[in-house]
Amino acid sequence: MALTNNTTVIAGDAIAAPSPFDALQHVVAIGGGHGLGRVLSALNHLEDRLTGIVTTTDNGGSTGRLRETENCIAWGDLRNCIHQLITQPTIASLMFEFRFGGDSDLAQHNLGNLMLLALDKMSVRPLDAINLIREMLHVKSHIVPMSEHPTHLVAHDHNGERIFGEMRVDKMTRMPKTLSLEPCVHATPEAIAAIEKAELILIGPGSFLTSLMPPLLLPELQSAIAKSNAKKIFIANLIKENSPAGSASKNELLEWTKHATELAVPDAILVHSPKEKVVGPYHFCDIASPTSSYHHRDKLLAAVSKTYNTLVSDIQVSATNK
Repeated sequence: MALTNNTTVIAGDAIAAPSPFDALQHVVAIGGGHGLGRVLSALNHLEDRLTGIVTTTDNGGSTGRLRETENCIAWGDLRNCIHQLITQPTIASLMFEFRFGGDSDLAQHNLGNLMLLALDKMSVRPLDAINLIREMLHVKSHIVPMSEHPTHLVAHDHNGERIFGEMRVDKMTRMPKTLSLEPCVHATPEAIAAIEKAELILIGPGSFLTSLMPPLLLPELQSAIAKSNAKKIFIANLIKENSPAGSASKNELLEWTKHATELAVPDAILVHSPKEKVVGPYHFCDIASPTSSYHHRDKLLAAVSKTYNTLVSDIQVSATNK
């Protein structure tokens, strides 16, 4: 008999073994950009049991230009997450990722961003536009913006200088003293509802200050996470990021987050390592792709599943020993 992550094999036949992870009904992943998209695509089999809460403070590229002219939320990370959840390539999905070239006013604009903006103007709220695109592209997992109101990330350095916007924050040479959102906005109700019923909350990977922190700065979302009984797993980046956070250790980043948000340290921190081991809250697993700087989808799924099962098992053992 051989035991794998979620399956017991007896005499060549696979028999499903009970797995806490497989029984999950509500999983939430928080972040932005390529990192969150990678996590969502790794957990895509959960379908409507999975919700991605996406950062909407980007002010660069096509998204930044649209924000300047249309006073809208940042669509780029939302588009990216939807794209990575597409399982049935179609003409519509190809159009969704088309980027204009040339020197016209449309140059470097992504058609998916424009489609989301157009649908937003035709809808009551931005989430309506997202859901219409999800339906068109056959995406079953939920994609929710952290807020449906435009806001910008603002940092204050140790000299009291105000640094406005994600692009400038990422270029700082030192971790900021504080971060805030301007203007103050409300979290999307669906994001709060998803956290309240979540059994597992994943944060990261991604740019620490500009992808992971913005949602955690929303008081309602922060409070919902603090009150949640869900297991919380932080997924670390594979490579050092080119930002102030890239010079800080994982412990320093966790302490910085605790100071900025008053959120407790996650139940587990998932870190890449060729050698598997557990040291305190750190779970070291091989989660790297051999061909890119992104996490390997199948390895990430296996690592998240095993880490969650371990956390739940530890609770059961602790309860039995009392």
